Parts: sequence; structure tokens; C-alpha cells
Amino acid sequence: MNISMFLQMAASACPDRYGLTCEGNHYTYAQLYAAANTAARRFKTSGADYIALMDTSNPAVVVALMGAAIAGIPYVPLNYRLSDDQLRALLARITPCMLIIEDAATAEQLASSTPAVVTRADFLKDVLSHEEPELEPQDDPSLIAVQLFTSGTTGVPKAAILRHEHLVSYILGSVEFMSAEEDEATLVSVPPYHIAGISAVMSGIYACRRIVQLPNFDPADWLRLCTDERVTNAFVVPTMLTRIIDHLNKTGDVPDVAGLRALAYGGGKMPRPVIERALDLFPDVNFTNAYGLTETSSTVTILGPEDHRATRHSNDPAVRARLGSVGQALPSVQIEIRDEEGNPVPANQPGEVYVRGPQVAGEYREKKTIQDDGWFPTRDAGHLDDEGYLFLSGRADDVIVRGGENISPVEIEDLLLQHDEVVDCAAVAMPSEDWGEAIALAIVLRSEGALTEEAIRTEIRAHLRSSRVPEAIRFCDELPYNETGKLLRRVVKEWFVTN
Repeated sequence: MNISMFLQMAASACPDRYGLTCEGNHYTYAQLYAAANTAARRFKTSGADYIALMDTSNPAVVVALMGAAIAGIPYVPLNYRLSDDQLRALLARITPCMLIIEDAATAEQLASSTPAVVTRADFLKDVLSHEEPELEPQDDPSLIAVQLFTSGTTGVPKAAILRHEHLVSYILGSVEFMSAEEDEATLVSVPPYHIAGISAVMSGIYACRRIVQLPNFDPADWLRLCTDERVTNAFVVPTMLTRIIDHLNKTGDVPDVAGLRALAYGGGKMPRPVIERALDLFPDVNFTNAYGLTETSSTVTILGPEDHRATRHSNDPAVRARLGSVGQALPSVQIEIRDEEGNPVPANQPGEVYVRGPQVAGEYREKKTIQDDGWFPTRDAGHLDDEGYLFLSGRADDVIVRGGENISPVEIEDLLLQHDEVVDCAAVAMPSEDWGEAIALAIVLRSEGALTEEAIRTEIRAHLRSSRVPEAIRFCDELPYNETGKLLRRVVKEWFVTN
């Protein structure tokens, strides 16, 4: 099955239903499918081996993704925040390609390295105004559907490969066809070059739920769109939800999102105080924590609405602790925790998270990391509790090894984030002559001077072991995150190497 079948099915079942809204413009499923089919014919005759798009969320994202799928050509969304040099380096790896880009001036600059460059405006004008004879989609499920470049925070970006069979398996295993009512709308505010942006488009189309695009995230705009477009579903990364709550706290506004039924979040660690505050602000909203990776075609575990409610009302400490988990595996997914030798460990024992299932690709242009038996090492560290709830403790590489003792940064961070004066914090490893590695802490306070270094150390010493007390503390205005909400620990570590 080809992922373009999602759009074909939606256009056949509800052709006149609005499938997409962007900046006040509405597009029916019939229009989107016709445009994707026209785009596919353009792509087929372009001579391109890849269809690349570097832009914010807009209708071209949906049309190009589905058009490339019909044509059987890999779709490659690029980070529009990249520098010219970074972009040229990535373009060199996907030559020859057709590049769709917003800015005409940038398109002209790139024409020398990528001759087939078209602006978003010209692309949409062409495919929306011309209707070509229907093109039969490529039906080979092993063809590459999407190639996503990793963030490259630890080196040269890797090219993650997702084939049609992986993405189709994810959607069929998590979404019911045409399950949305005609009045339902999902607000997509994550970047289109992130796996969450790709999966949000496919999920919305297969459910026949109208997709509302927010090109550039802003908390006030997000809340306004929820009201104006009668949004029923949304997905945010933790930093987005934090900004929404901060906005509401500063303005004193009462959120007018009566139509919002479901809010999913993922892509990074959600601070417990943030989600607790969100549950209080939006008591009628069904919250879902979704954990997944690019290499797993998006979500592999879910902490669902009932789990969220149970954690708030239970007297059982184990149940309440699950608000800090990412939930249980999807029915088609298996999860194991393994030690450094690759052996499975019992419940409540820490190790590396391994995932297996039909949606798991674990493949890069450079190499495959999925094992012969289908298990994929995620490089995430964590443990499973007795009921199969997955608790993450960061990346396996983020573990601080102090004098031979493995220390998870998360246990320190979770403790401090419970303090009213702590807005954000990150514990990282720093070089130590005595211990090999010592703990360094970067912390953001609500008000300057609200806590001293000694007060922070005393707090940690009182609740955790003395080995968790940081050797160095740095106060800062904010921590470095990428645009999808992941903390850039590498950058934080650099602060302490030079000190």
C-alpha cells in the first residue's frame, strides 16, 4: 500500500469535506487529491530523484508529500532554519532533486546547485489550477516514502529512511478510517520536517479530520486558531505547551477553547508541573502523551486520557508516578529494556529501550541499525514498570558516570522542577579529575536570586543521595532547545567545559 491511498480514500469517501485550512483558505479533499495527482505528473517528468521542500506548514506540504508518493519518489522536507552552507550540504546529498521553497530570492540563490527550484506560490498555482488525468500510484510498499534528516546535534545529520510499508503500518495500527465527524479539526503547529508533522498530516487525512495549519508557532495565535477554527484536536511539543501556559498565566486570560477535545504532546520531556497545570486549565480535554522516533515512523507508546485522569485522582504512588511516563506500547509494538550487553532486564531495572514492530524502520541512508530479528536500539534510556509503562531517563549517552556510578539527569531535574522558583533545569556531565565525570547543573529561575547555589545543593542532598549534588551550577535566562522541543544537552555541556 502507498501512503497516497490515504488521500485517495478520503477524496473518494468525502470529496466535498474540507481537508485543509491554512491562513483562512480552505481546501476540500477532492481539491487536494487532484492537486497531488497533478504534482505527481510534474515530479515524474522533472527528472528528480527526490522531491524536497523547505518551508513552513502550508498546503504545499500536503500536496508535495502525497504527490511524491503517487510518483514513487522520496519526499525530503528540509529545515528552513538552516544556514545556506548547511542547506547546500544537504542538497548535495539529494541531487538531482526538485526543491519547493517559499522565498523567491533564496530560490534564485540555490538555482546554481539545484536547477529545479520552484517557489511555493508558483507550485500551488500550477497544481491547483490544472487537473491532469489520474496517475496510478506506485504500489511497491518497499519504496522510500520519506527521507528525514536528523537534527545533527551530535555531528553530520543522518538521513533516516521511512518506506511506505512502515508509515502505512503506523497509520493503520493507530487511526481508524473516516473516524472523525465533519466538524472536527486538528491544529498542526509542529514543523513539517519533523516526523510529528508528517504523521499529523497522514493521521488527519486518514481520519478525514480537517487539518488546520499554523505556519509559525505563537501561543496567542495557537489559542486564537483554536477558537476561530473550532479546533477539536491538537498536537504540541513540550516547549509549546509551556509557552501556552506561560501566556495564559501572564495575561490572566481564561482559555476559550471549549471545542478542544483532545491534546496530544510529545517530542521531548514534558515537565511534570507543566502537564499538571495544563490538566487544571483544560479539565475537559483528553490528554495523550505520545512517544516515538523518526526511525519508528512516529508513536510507539501512548499514555492516554484515562491514564492522565487516574494519575491525578489515585492515592496509589505507583499510579500517580505514571504521569511521568510515556505510557504503554501500541498493540502492534513490542518494547524491551536491555543492559549494556544487549540482554533483556526485568521490570523496574534501567537500561536501553529497544523497539520492534512493522512500523519500525531503523534505517538510514548511511547504514541500518535495526537488528536481523527486527529489534531497534533507540539509544533512549529508561525502564518499564510492572504494568508495562515506559519511563524515560534521557538518552543513553546522557547518563552521567560518576566514579563508576550511573546517574540519570532526569532524577535531579524532576526533583528541582517541583520547586516553585525553578522554571527549567538541565543536569549534564562535566570532566572531573577525581570522579571521571561530575554533575553540572544549568538552571532557570522564576526570579533572579530566588535560590542560591547552596540552597539548590541542600535541596538535592535532602531528597537524593549526596552523589547527586552538582559540582558546578550555572544560572541562565533560558536553556537551549531545538525547534521540536528537545533539549540540546551538548550545548549545555559546552558551558561547563570552558568554565
